[in-house]
Amino acid sequence: MISDVILLMRKKLDLAQCPTVYNRPMDSVCLQEDWVIRGGEWKAEDGWFTGRNPENKPAMITARQSFPYDVMLDFEARTVLPSSHDIDWMWNGSWDESQNLRSVAYVAGLQGWWEGKVGFEKAPDYLLNVGTPLFPFEPGRTYRIQSGSVAGHVFVLVDGKLILEVTDPQPIDSTTHGMIGFEAYASWIQIRNLSVRKLSWEARDLSYPREF
Repeated sequence: MISDVILLMRKKLDLAQCPTVYNRPMDSVCLQEDWVIRGGEWKAEDGWFTGRNPENKPAMITARQSFPYDVMLDFEARTVLPSSHDIDWMWNGSWDESQNLRSVAYVAGLQGWWEGKVGFEKAPDYLLNVGTPLFPFEPGRTYRIQSGSVAGHVFVLVDGKLILEVTDPQPIDSTTHGMIGFEAYASWIQIRNLSVRKLSWEARDLSYPREF
């Protein structure tokens, strides 16, 4: 059972109070109308968006709709065997059309960064990076991922468990960077059941109970 409440350091997210701003069956009509293919091979099949890219470079789809506020992406994802790594996604993003490259964005991923890490990075300078190799990833297994940020507080939950959180001292301006997307990086991945929520949060007063 996955909770509607996400507890972060000094923040509480009550998803029942966070409206869903995007939710649509991921079929071929949705892929054509709502998304832009930026690289690799992407298609819709059996309720999944499938992305295939054998090259060591990003191959993305990005949403045509902008989400200019704090958001959470909630979706299911898996690799397609024998692919064993890099389920990646972004939010609070933008695109450099002149160079056909991602510009400002938050980027997170499962089993990425060349050594099997759950991680996060901030584009385009990539000076803020966080990663841990401790998540026991299984290729081909379907995971429920909930990830986004509130006031620069980035988080990644997998199957209802908080795996990663980091606070950005210079948060991306979500009002001007509202792009979301998914990325296959030398990987073959599938995404389904995507919903996007507009986030709000409450402060949490944390302290330790006295032990002695």
